[in-house]
Amino acid sequence: MPRKTSIYAALLILVTILASHVFAQKRSQADIEAKINALIAKMTLAEKLGQLQQMPGAGEVASPETIEMAKKGLVGSTLGVRGAKNVNELQRAAMQSRLKIPVLLGFDVIHGYRTIFPIPLAQAASWDPQMVERDSAIAAVEARSVGLHWTFAPMVDIARDPRWGRIMEGAGEDTYLGSLMAAAQVRGFQVSSTYTRWCPQDLAGSLSDGRPVASEAAAGAGRTAPVSLGGRPH
Repeated sequence: MPRKTSIYAALLILVTILASHVFAQKRSQADIEAKINALIAKMTLAEKLGQLQQMPGAGEVASPETIEMAKKGLVGSTLGVRGAKNVNELQRAAMQSRLKIPVLLGFDVIHGYRTIFPIPLAQAASWDPQMVERDSAIAAVEARSVGLHWTFAPMVDIARDPRWGRIMEGAGEDTYLGSLMAAAQVRGFQVSSTYTRWCPQDLAGSLSDGRPVASEAAAGAGRTAPVSLGGRPH
């Protein structure tokens, strides 16, 4: 086969593979959306409200009340329940519910889980996103090893008032530095799709296109001022 024909054939094969991959991704997403819509259509009002409920753990253990609610499909997530035995007990209870929806397991993994790293404000002072990404990846592996799905981090409020008590959970007052550190944490948490689900916590102000965002630290709460999360002007 002439060299030029071989190149064209290889390119055709590559394009076909890429097109197939894109099509499969779109079909997969469509299938997921269809399954979600079908599941929601089956849910009663009580079950829908139940998915909005987050129950605290009794330490690392699900309380008897939470276990009973999970059996009825009335718990969406927990805060603090972790460890193989405790997680399995709770999920087995959820599998006894009518629709068998698993429970999301959350815990504040703000600057490490077993391995404790500097607070996010101190990490931001390093100006080292690669280090922050590595720290978050370690935290993700450790948190997932005890069954956690949800980290409640990064905290992306822009701190402008030193009297606000949660400044230490964020990257300070600069939007550009804050965006770099938040992106680094997210990449670290996403070291594997089987690890953790990050959650940008307490997002206040507005997005770069001007859409307002409400949160517990929203403008008017006396702790932060409205800011734009767009890039730094040059």
